[in-house]
Amino acid sequence: MLQRDLADNTGRGICAFAHAARCLLTIRRLEIMAASKLVELEAGTGLPRWQLALLIGAPIALGVGAIYLWNRSRKKKSKAAGERKTPEGSASPVQGQDGAARTNQEEDNRSPLERAQAAKNKGNKYFKAGKYENAIQCYTEAIGLCPNEQKTDLSTFYQNRAAAYEQQLKWTEVVQDCSNAVELNPRYIKALFRRAKALERLDNKKECLEDVTAVCILEAFQNQLSMLLADRVLKQLGKEKAKEKYKNREPMMPSPQFIKSYFSSFTDDIISKPLQKGEKKDEDKDNEGEAAEVTERSGYLKAKQYMEEENYDKIISECTKEIDSAGRYMGEALLLRATFYLLIGNATAAQPDLDRVINMPHANVKLRANALIKRGSMYMQQQQPMLSTQDFNMAAEIDPGNPDVFHHRGQLKILLDQVDEAVGDFDECIRLRPDSALAQAQKCFALYRQAYTGNNQSQVQIAIDGFQDVIRRFPQCAEGYALYAQALTDQQQFGKADEMYDRCIELEPDNATTYVHKGLLQLQWRQDLDIGLDLINKAIEIDNKCDFAYETMGTIEVQRGNLDKAIEMFNKAINLAKSEMEMAHLYSLCDAAYAQTEVARKYGLKPPTL
Repeated sequence: MLQRDLADNTGRGICAFAHAARCLLTIRRLEIMAASKLVELEAGTGLPRWQLALLIGAPIALGVGAIYLWNRSRKKKSKAAGERKTPEGSASPVQGQDGAARTNQEEDNRSPLERAQAAKNKGNKYFKAGKYENAIQCYTEAIGLCPNEQKTDLSTFYQNRAAAYEQQLKWTEVVQDCSNAVELNPRYIKALFRRAKALERLDNKKECLEDVTAVCILEAFQNQLSMLLADRVLKQLGKEKAKEKYKNREPMMPSPQFIKSYFSSFTDDIISKPLQKGEKKDEDKDNEGEAAEVTERSGYLKAKQYMEEENYDKIISECTKEIDSAGRYMGEALLLRATFYLLIGNATAAQPDLDRVINMPHANVKLRANALIKRGSMYMQQQQPMLSTQDFNMAAEIDPGNPDVFHHRGQLKILLDQVDEAVGDFDECIRLRPDSALAQAQKCFALYRQAYTGNNQSQVQIAIDGFQDVIRRFPQCAEGYALYAQALTDQQQFGKADEMYDRCIELEPDNATTYVHKGLLQLQWRQDLDIGLDLINKAIEIDNKCDFAYETMGTIEVQRGNLDKAIEMFNKAINLAKSEMEMAHLYSLCDAAYAQTEVARKYGLKPPTL
């Protein structure tokens, strides 16, 4: 329900918060499928294979939100299955003993395996008493006594000793013993999970991820502890890789469609307005010499001209000329340059320009408000909600008649789960700008999400009626159809949702993200993989810079078992990421796919595929 929900169907809005919203979009669809298909899944019948793969694969691909969703939809596991804290095997005497003390002769008559089991049982008693060093000595004795051909028992003894070492925080020893256990029993869940935890403590995230991925597959993604560890390590790896990659990335201009849609989300913005009469080159000038002189001096006006021509690559350099010369349009040039820095994903360069505009005491209040909106969105993208809220509140204070302030603050409030306040902001935007179809559609969506998550069916119907009213009054607003389609998908009115996406495509045939969402709808509705993939490939054909299309294609290829292809798609999306946070998310997906390739190679384990 975040920025991608609110804006990405038509590419509108501030290009922040993308990865979380993409996850939530798919999570909502998983929620519907899980609710409607749960009985069939647990009974082992009726669930189309692609849906089974998506449900099983989703927790690693989507992150912690999907993990909680998944666990709400599954039967609770037993405490023993979840915690894995204690060593294996009973602490009581080995089977066959009558409880009486054995004589020395009887002990001598026991087989090596029986003696090893007795040592293990003694170690378990010490373990439960918290005497870990004594337990280790007993497990070591068991390992020495156990015949090599008794691989299952021997692996248990190693795993138990690893559990004792874990209590002593001896992580290297834990890894070594668990490795011995796994070598003897490659699908030993307890040993794999314990080794994964120790590897995390040793900061070996790559091998930790491989182990916990194997555990998740063996457990059919039904144990919350395993999935939380996988999610945590994926996020850490993603952040580390994105930090390095993003610092050294080549800035990339997004597609013209994306840029135009971005600017269309602002209605009271000086820099996005067309050049006025007298500003354009050669207009209202007495001679060509004077026009050439003015044009040469004003880098900002030249940048505006390039905007109208969609020659976006030259805008930053022309704005820089205006700024360096301290020209008449210095404030406007700073804001326009900062905006394009944000569009190419260079927030580090954008912030000083935004700061300068905000702190200009005599600058046009519209410039300062717009700069605050963009800096506030940038802060939210950097996961600094308090600073973001401060900027939006300041913008509302200095320019209370600016509908853009309330429109974009409403989107922020939805992200922060402050739906009532979001609706209030959208109402204020609509009061100031009654013809703002975008704000009216997003208000309906906010009300719908509040009703849907609260399971208030009467309010859901009111929101649905609101969507119908919006598209009736604003038939040219693609966003209205797109958001309505998402609500209809939630309600499993797939045919009507498909019609709404078709209407979006009629209005904006160059918007790649609409094709992606329509493709996902075909998968959920018709279970038609070919049509879904054709639509996503169409999105890439329309806009080869659509990272959302590559990400979605990669996720589908994971579910199909085409892991090399999935990694290729994720890497393409990574190179197009517009923020470090979004790049970190994409690296997490890529690392998850790579871990599955390693698990398949090492242990022959693969999740179900399409």
